[in-house]
Amino acid sequence: MSANSESSLSRLFHPRSIAVVGASATPGKIGAMPITLLRQHGYDGGIIPINPRADTVQGLPAYPDLAALDGETDLIVLAVPAEHAADALAHARPGQAAGAVVFTSGFAEAGEPGRAAQQRLVDVARSLGIRLLGPNCLGFMNVRDRVYATFTPAAARDAAREGGIGMVSQSGAFGAYAYSMAQARGLGLSYWISTGNEADIDVADCIAWLAGDPRTRVIMTYMEGCRDGGKLRRALDAARDAGKPVVVTKIGRTQAGARAAASHTAALAGDDAVYDALFRQHGALRARTIEEFFNLGYALDTLRHYPRGKRLAILSISGGVGALMADEASDAGLGLPEPAPAAQARLLQHVPFASARNPIDVTGQAVTEPGLLWATAQDVLGDGQYDAVAVFLAAAGSSPALWPTFEAFAQGLRDKFPEVPAAICALFPVERQRQLEQQGCLVFADPSAAIRTLGVIASAFADTLSAHPAPEALDDAVATLDLPAGGCNEVQAMDILRQAGIPAPALALVGSADQAVAAAAALQGPAVLKIVSPDIAHKSDVGGVKVGVAGEPAVRDAYAGILAAVRGRRPDARIDGVLVAPLLRGGVECIAGAHLDPVFGPVVMFGLGGVFVEVLKDVSFRLAPFGRDQALGMIREIRGYTLLQGARGEPPCDIDAIADVLVALSRFAYRHRASIGSVEINPLLARPRGQGVVALDAVIAPRP
Repeated sequence: MSANSESSLSRLFHPRSIAVVGASATPGKIGAMPITLLRQHGYDGGIIPINPRADTVQGLPAYPDLAALDGETDLIVLAVPAEHAADALAHARPGQAAGAVVFTSGFAEAGEPGRAAQQRLVDVARSLGIRLLGPNCLGFMNVRDRVYATFTPAAARDAAREGGIGMVSQSGAFGAYAYSMAQARGLGLSYWISTGNEADIDVADCIAWLAGDPRTRVIMTYMEGCRDGGKLRRALDAARDAGKPVVVTKIGRTQAGARAAASHTAALAGDDAVYDALFRQHGALRARTIEEFFNLGYALDTLRHYPRGKRLAILSISGGVGALMADEASDAGLGLPEPAPAAQARLLQHVPFASARNPIDVTGQAVTEPGLLWATAQDVLGDGQYDAVAVFLAAAGSSPALWPTFEAFAQGLRDKFPEVPAAICALFPVERQRQLEQQGCLVFADPSAAIRTLGVIASAFADTLSAHPAPEALDDAVATLDLPAGGCNEVQAMDILRQAGIPAPALALVGSADQAVAAAAALQGPAVLKIVSPDIAHKSDVGGVKVGVAGEPAVRDAYAGILAAVRGRRPDARIDGVLVAPLLRGGVECIAGAHLDPVFGPVVMFGLGGVFVEVLKDVSFRLAPFGRDQALGMIREIRGYTLLQGARGEPPCDIDAIADVLVALSRFAYRHRASIGSVEINPLLARPRGQGVVALDAVIAPRP
């Protein structure tokens, strides 16, 4: 975000004066609500009603239009019908205001006439140097400064608790719901922002601005789509670099969901697999449910340190619940290493009927013997092998008599093990829960929710890969290759990929049976013969492939058979010849590719070949370009990764070489994003460790 942009957003979100155009004294009208809320919650800046038909509004002097104002105003709230919005804003003087919030609907979300009206509004705002939030939005709240530039009834109740969570939502309805949920959960907010149609200011702008805001520790975002993928990537990187986790709920994970998102607002839904890659690659935590969304926001804002790994210690006063928590830990990808033998021995010496392994069952003895829980925790955590601890206390948390024990336990964890995040699962009164949270402890009534939340956070931070390199730097590192106009055949595609640093075997393109025989003889082993045509992507479907061909008679028969089959099934296809290549065996067939996403540009895909990609869809994605760590992460993510590590006595594949190919493919696709629509390498043969990989077939399609 540029300095000027950041400054204008700071004035917008920290206004010292607010003009409300369409101000009303009628309760419930959108022109009345912001004035009512600002006064109700104690905003101490200037409130300027604009209404040409009233001298006063809600006891405040009113003005006929923005031109009647003598000085500057930081923020304009437009609460007038869509057809009047641009004209009302046009009364402002250049430089008079930093920003405007447009509540009104009936713009781009309403069809072509609305899009034209929205563009006129944007043009007026730009001519005046005004940043727009909306239209079709619920506005925003700055909780510390008591700025309630909104008309949501949710804000008419008690003010939100001030805290470190910045919340931004493309949907006003979800935003209002999230605000109410934050109040119910006791979450502290720094800002609450609704972006609506995003005619100017979008979610990425808000994330980037919150990343630089000293009041905000965690950013919670609800997204329906994105128009500027590069800006969103930079915003997420800015938050990560600032050490501020971003929790995202992104709708449209299914085809039906994507259609609903597209029709709900003017945002674009996009391909969910690409968004998943985006969040993973740039360090955002994706919440799959509303409960998870709020649990993650709560946990990230409460914890003073995040887990450094995935090793969890479970302490429980119930063996059964401890086992339940262990099952959840396994599902969440958390490890449960056993405590050191000496620590186990000391617990069993003191409580012979305890379970000293992990989960650690200290039994109900911990309730009757106050020092036991803390002594066990010190023993277990003292050797430094745990990254987080979860403690189950059942209903004991509701006992006033036991409160001093639990309070001292939380203080002990904070003082002696400050870098080990703790989740205490018990039924505490609200005021006791808040006291534990002030110590940096998470409090959950549901132990399963506690484990799942720790699992998501631990995975996010333990798997955080190296910072995403600037695309420009990677772009400069790759030479631009000459690509044939109008597409290329397989031989040309393989040659291009070879120049891009992707291993491929030597190929011969032949135009006669005699040439085929000579080329096959030079291979000193069985050959593969394939039709070469820019019009045929799936060669085997038209009889255009023969595998394991050896000897002159077989080569001649294969050559003739391929041509006859192709001409019979695809008489319209252009035929460049027949390819003769060595038959390579040994290894695992994979698939790698890249396609051009309309929002995020080139996206690289990797998976195992055959049924794994065709039926199981076992693939992973990253946005190009990326480095080696991201490539290794892609490989490890697929469910079939075990096959690459070596299964049923097979040797492990050369995973480092696969990663090198993915990096090279990502840089090639990014460098040629203006001319290439897609690349597919199928199969990409992953050979045993130390023997590398080799592309056996490739298709490069030009950008439409």
